[in-house]
Amino acid sequence: MTQHSFKTQFLERLQAAVADGTFVRLNLGGPTGRDRSIRNLFIRPVKLRGELFLSFVYRHVARDVTKNQAPADAYVLLDELLGNEFTDAFLSTTTGTAHLNVRKGRNAQLKLGPAEDTAVPDLEHDHRKARTVQTSGNTWLRDLGVTGIDDKVRAGMEAKYRQIHRFVELLAPLIREAGLPQDRIPSIVDMGCGKGYLTFALHDHLRRTYERPVRVLGIEQRSELAEASNKIADQRGLDGLQFQTGVIGSTVLQPTDIVVALHACDTATDDALAKGIEAGARLIVVAPCCHREVSPQLIAPAPLAQALSHGILHAREAEFVTDALRAALLEAAGYEARVFEFISPEHTSKNLMISAVRRTAPFDAAAATQRAVALAAFYGLRHQRLAQLLRIPLAA
Repeated sequence: MTQHSFKTQFLERLQAAVADGTFVRLNLGGPTGRDRSIRNLFIRPVKLRGELFLSFVYRHVARDVTKNQAPADAYVLLDELLGNEFTDAFLSTTTGTAHLNVRKGRNAQLKLGPAEDTAVPDLEHDHRKARTVQTSGNTWLRDLGVTGIDDKVRAGMEAKYRQIHRFVELLAPLIREAGLPQDRIPSIVDMGCGKGYLTFALHDHLRRTYERPVRVLGIEQRSELAEASNKIADQRGLDGLQFQTGVIGSTVLQPTDIVVALHACDTATDDALAKGIEAGARLIVVAPCCHREVSPQLIAPAPLAQALSHGILHAREAEFVTDALRAALLEAAGYEARVFEFISPEHTSKNLMISAVRRTAPFDAAAATQRAVALAAFYGLRHQRLAQLLRIPLAA
């Protein structure tokens, strides 16, 4: 079958799925266009003012751009994009999957597979439900000292509420992209959860948005904090929310759908990433903190030697290298990684976030691993915690 025929067959499957309401999502990857900042394109069905549209979310390195297309226009646009701007396309419907690889000058491939998502998409859902943390009625916010008895944010807690709010805003589209299992209760683990602000918020968001049971577990090494959070969850009848005392590195996770670790200190972030990969998480989200491991190893490449002789620049370069290497290692482990700001620097300087969505399409693991090793070699790194846990040697 010719390349054109494979693409036509793929687009016909998409059109049929949109027409009969079984279309779940479409991911386009392998960008080859002129805009090198584009990482991939995520497409899903939505209803706006009662009419069906396909929402195109263009994921750039530093931002997302959303454009809603009428189905007829979307099919014409996709016909142009496939093979010209993107080489990989993964279609998920409630009846099956289709993976298209189409590249100029090469034979196209189309592989069909079983369904990953069997629930019919609720097109009204995203627009009916609030995606932010509401102060009204959320008594756990009051118990944690964020709001008062009048459900208004207390003086001095405005920054904390904005941080919680922003966390949910960032996670919502990532969860939609990664997808939640339809055949069982989704499981989420927040590692190093502290007082549990964001753990409670995540549980609240998932329950309100998806209207289904979820299991959210907070791991915290300070027993008094875990006990206090469990007491609030029990008193408020928050089913599926639990906290336990533990250390990230020694915690044994069962298969888990989402792993979160915000401000886990130094290599504890690497432990959380490794635990998420080991647990087969669809989505891993971390906010790194206290980059100490790489700094003493960092050997400045010749053009940077003078610049990095300044202590503050050396420290910032060590942070950059650490998180860039983490992202590269996640790619080698089969995830699509992004690095972006979590919240404005005016609230905290520890505002970098790394997200990783598990790939569903085939990828070149050897090439991704080679890129990670090359980055480490460029800065003279001989060891790094996540690389060690993934058994990826950085130096001979």
